[in-house]
Amino acid sequence: MVQKIKLSTIAETLGISTATVSLALRDSPLVAGNTREKIKEQARALGYIYNRRAASLRTSRSGIIGVVVHDIMNPFYGEILKAIESELDRSRHTFILSNHYDNVEKQRTFIETLLQLGGDGVIMSPAIGTPPEDLQLAEENGMPAILVARSMEGLELPTYRGDDSYGISLATNHLIGLGHRSIAMIGGTDQTSTGRDRYQGYVNALRKAGIEVDPNLRIPGPRSKQGGFEAAVHFLSLPQKPTAAVCWNDLVAIGLMNGIARAGLVPGRDISVTGYDDLEEASIATPALTTVWNGQTEVGRLAARALLDRLAGSHEPDGMHLIKPEMRIRQSTSPHRPRA
Repeated sequence: MVQKIKLSTIAETLGISTATVSLALRDSPLVAGNTREKIKEQARALGYIYNRRAASLRTSRSGIIGVVVHDIMNPFYGEILKAIESELDRSRHTFILSNHYDNVEKQRTFIETLLQLGGDGVIMSPAIGTPPEDLQLAEENGMPAILVARSMEGLELPTYRGDDSYGISLATNHLIGLGHRSIAMIGGTDQTSTGRDRYQGYVNALRKAGIEVDPNLRIPGPRSKQGGFEAAVHFLSLPQKPTAAVCWNDLVAIGLMNGIARAGLVPGRDISVTGYDDLEEASIATPALTTVWNGQTEVGRLAARALLDRLAGSHEPDGMHLIKPEMRIRQSTSPHRPRA
């Protein structure tokens, strides 16, 4: 009789998911203490005996890899995903994709579900505010995690991303070399490692050139075309009258150029604009966008390879693995022209 009681039976009586029941019976920190006790009490009442040893056995691989990113609608993540898929295909692995939109609870649910499905591993660009415990849970249950694009403090997991500080310094130095001195930075947030590193690269380049860093020339926030387009009004109204802009990514840069054009100015001539990532759209934008290649294809390929190596029993050392960005100079930047 005892053996016939299933996790789903406990879940149904309490009106919760089987994933939550399973995690609670393993004393997972992802389930609140009072909820864990309630689930255990119900399990005892129903006569369920949790066999921890049997539950932890992994006699075979599922061939399933989880991939979770901020937003797959961003072509940057699309390019990473394409590279991951290509690498996994060669090993006959498939993946399950989730967007977290910087919602930690949504990301946590995905990891729980992946554990329930017996996922072999997870590749993720962690949501803002992700606690280390969420990834430790995966690792402790035999599901290794690899990070891409963003890093996390408090965890020494293999992390693959572009060298954002160096990359943004390339773009800023390019503008400085064209004679620009009033250079704004548009987009991003200090809540992510990417945002902090890119802003630091911008600051370092200005200081090295002897240019005072003006906090009023930073317009944080935008990460999309719409965000860049809307930021154009703020950018053009700045009292410092910037002649150039370093943008968080190509999407922001293209949106900003559209906003500049809507205001009757010519991007690339009246205002110089740089992007970041070198998406496919950058080279066919009008004007063609000067930007920084950030190695997203390499990031995806190396991350997938690192995970597969871990599953095979050998892996690259934990910690940061940086791809060196490269400058792509096109038509959206030009020498500074003093305004009449």
